[in-house]
Order: sequence, then C-alpha cells, then structure tokens
Amino acid sequence: MTLTDAPDAELLDRVLLTRVIEPGDETGGRWVREFGVREVVRRLREDRAALPGVSAKRWAGLVARAEAARPRRDLETARDAGVRFVSPAGAEWPGQLDDLGDARPLGLWVRGRPSLRMWALRSVAVVGARACTEYGAHMAATLAAGLAEQGWVVVSGGAYGVDGAAHRGALGAGGATVAVLACGVDRPYPRGHTRLIGRIAEQGLVIGELPPGEHPTPSRFILRNRVIAALTRGTVVVEAAHRSGSLVTARAAQRLRRHTMGVPGPATSGLSAGVHDLLRGEASLVTDVADVVELVGDIGELAPDRRGPVLPRDLLEPAARQVLAALPGRGAARPDEIARSAQTAQDDAIARLYELRALGYVERHGDGWKLTRQAVMSVRDGRGPC
Repeated sequence: MTLTDAPDAELLDRVLLTRVIEPGDETGGRWVREFGVREVVRRLREDRAALPGVSAKRWAGLVARAEAARPRRDLETARDAGVRFVSPAGAEWPGQLDDLGDARPLGLWVRGRPSLRMWALRSVAVVGARACTEYGAHMAATLAAGLAEQGWVVVSGGAYGVDGAAHRGALGAGGATVAVLACGVDRPYPRGHTRLIGRIAEQGLVIGELPPGEHPTPSRFILRNRVIAALTRGTVVVEAAHRSGSLVTARAAQRLRRHTMGVPGPATSGLSAGVHDLLRGEASLVTDVADVVELVGDIGELAPDRRGPVLPRDLLEPAARQVLAALPGRGAARPDEIARSAQTAQDDAIARLYELRALGYVERHGDGWKLTRQAVMSVRDGRGPC
C-alpha cells in the first residue's frame, strides 16, 4: 500500500511501528509475525501489557516511543517530500525482502517514480570502502556504468567512496540506480551527497526503513546493509578493509544465498584485505562487468522465460504501456526520442524502460533501447506486447 491509497488501520499501524521498532529488530519482527501489527500496536498504546522477550525497562522505552508517534503526520510529511510508504502487503513490495524473516523491514519509505518491485528484479549491489583509492572509485564507477548499460539496476548505500562512485557511474551511463539510506529519505546523508541523492531520486529511487526526519546511527548503518543484500541478486565488494561495513553486506548476501563477489586489489593494500578474505572463502572473483553478469544472470526464477509468451498486459501500468508503445518496431531509439514519442519526461521514460527490461520487453543497446525478439514476435503474432 502507498500514500496514494487512503491510509487504513494496517498502514497507519506499520507507519507507527517504524517510529518504535528499530530496523532489523528480530524480536519486534517476531511480535508482528505471531501477534499481528494491530495487536502489537494495541499492546503498546492501550493496555501496555508487555510482549515476550524484552525487559521491563526496554518495554517502557518502546511504550514511550509509541506514545510520541504520530503516523498520520509522518504520512503527510512524507507526501509533501514526494515520498511514499510501501508495506509488505502492497503491490510494489519486493518479495525477496521476505527472505530476511523476522528481520524483514516493517515497510519502506520510497522517494522516486519507478516501481521498486520491478527494479529490484534485475539489481546488483556495488559496495565498498568509504575512504577508497582512485583504483576503487574507478572500478566501482566502471562496473556500475557497465551494469547499467546492460540493463541492470545498481544498488548501493549513498555513502562517500565506493558507494558514491557506483551511483555516479550508473547515472553517468543514463542508467538506473537505487540508494538505500540509514536515515529518513527526506534528509539525505551524508550532507556532502545531498545533490547526488537528489539526482538519484529524480532518475532512480532513494529508499529507507526509517520515517521522515530520522537521523542515522552506527547501528542503523550496519542493519541497513541487510536490505541491500536481500534486495539484490548479488553483491560486489570493491575495496574493503578487515572491519569494513561493506563486508557485513557481503556476509548477509551469503547467508541469504545471493551471489557474493569481490574485486581484487593490490596484495599490499589494507583497503583490499577484507575483499581478499572474502575471496579465500565462498565469494567469486570478478574483474569486469562480464564476470558479474555471468554470475547474477544465472538466477533464472526471477527472469522472464524468453521461450514463452510475453507477460500479460495487466502487469503494465498505463505509463509503462505508453513508453513501450513509443519504441520502434525495428532498431533502437534513444531515451529522449522515446520520451518525446511517449509524451513524458526523459527521467520517467528511463525509469519505465528499466521496469520493462525486468519484464523482458526491452533491452538496452549502447545509448539506445529496443524491443526484445520476444516482444517483436508477439506483435507479429497479433497479440501485441501490451
């Protein structure tokens, strides 16, 4: 459910709990699973009877948080900032986040036009050191640009160093990127990346678990990484020291049975020591985009079957159908040409093209986009791709 719907009790309760329960709190997640959102909120705000698994002191703190929460105001603040709340019951929810079990987010605050569920279907995380070297920044930007050019969505954490280089690489290639923040998505962090995160929100998506106005803390950064790992098909680590937070993302990806990849660095570089440890374990060594795509592209259950018919037209929103209809029957067209034909903004056209790419309708060729053979054949058969 999103802000475009009238907020019902379930939505308001989930919004309230994002003020009460910290991201990744498995005790709180177990309460939601066993008792339901409504009962957890009732216990917190009405009868105050403690739920199992917490001390009296901690329960009192949670009750105080619940008393101070104003979910309707949070929804209004979010709406004014162009932010929507996506709950696990909503059509936009990425089902792969359910793999987190009781650590699954209560919901996600999303800033940007594209469908998070569609974009996450073909996404790869690129993470690494904040204090990266020129080599690390170059590798992150090059990998991200190459992935974007092949129709993949690049996911990272919006931080300095490798994260920022990955986002810029994808944006520079005219591609899709998602920033997962450890704070409210209406208050970009770090401050030095305010313009970058604003650009990501215009061309891609900025998401987070925390309600408007919330600030990051060290624990929130660490717990944010599990969302990056779960959301994507695989995680690439570019430069990471032994205690780097990006290794938390990689280990979460391994636990979730996602592909874990590392870009090797100089044997003498402390910034690559953590990556080399990963590579001595179960991580795969990658040096270019072809290596990454060879691994993540093997996951077939999320990809459309190219031998079968195209997905039914009711999967496409009207705006996506309009963009699909704007593609030429033969050859490729640039995003600006598609946007003009579809009578929409170029950023919106790019967002829709990546959704259509995830569904198997279109593919990227250099700076242009074209219909897949599957979509063209369906037109010839008289069914139409939409």
